[in-house]
Amino acid sequence: MPPSNYSALCCAALLALALPAAAAAQDDVISTDRPDFVESSNVVGKGRLQIETSLAFDSTREGAGRARATATPTLLRLGVADDVELRLETDGRSRQWGGGGPVVRGMADLSAGVKWHLRDGDEAGRAALAVLAHLDLPTGARALRADGARPSLRVVAEWELPGDMSLGLMPGLASERNAVGRRFTSARVGVVVGKELTPAWRSFVELSAPRIARGRDGGTQLSLDLGAAYLVNRQCQIDAAVSRGLNRNSADYSVTVGLSVKL
Repeated sequence: MPPSNYSALCCAALLALALPAAAAAQDDVISTDRPDFVESSNVVGKGRLQIETSLAFDSTREGAGRARATATPTLLRLGVADDVELRLETDGRSRQWGGGGPVVRGMADLSAGVKWHLRDGDEAGRAALAVLAHLDLPTGARALRADGARPSLRVVAEWELPGDMSLGLMPGLASERNAVGRRFTSARVGVVVGKELTPAWRSFVELSAPRIARGRDGGTQLSLDLGAAYLVNRQCQIDAAVSRGLNRNSADYSVTVGLSVKL
């Protein structure tokens, strides 16, 4: 991501950290879609802008060496109604090297989308629900650009459990192209269990499959994810997560640290 973008994000973070507690009490607490794979069913609220950005690193053994990659995943969320938000997402500035191949660097593709919060959950066991529709666009650097636009649809369900715990489920479908340009439909699913440790700290464990597809279409990816988030104040969160790949199509391990600010 260009330095100017990082400067803007840092300024936004400092602004959020400087907000007085009295003013913060008038606003809803930040609810993020990171660092886990399963999205939140919540939206940011009408007229609110939320920035969720991070640094990510992954490593995979390839032959006698290792292929490594870094990225700066970033999500912008703009509330256009009480129950609808517009979204712009990217893996940001990416770099790939090792594994016997050349160094590849540049900006990743953009994804434009919308999230619609359908309903809240309740103590009787009814799940909170949301629907997300995205369109990934071939806008990135040539070496990182995918072939054509890729629409996707996801549904999020969240349940509140006893003991300050929660359960999230996110199935979805996406239309993609394989290495020979043939379009195919892949599935995706994630299951996450969260635990509120204190009013400021939460943790999670998750099983995620970002892609479920035939071998000729790239195969299925599967990982076990662990992480935690800390609420700095009602408008700012920092987080970290680690993932362990569970099959040969997934990165051996991944690490991410993130910052989210609600304006």
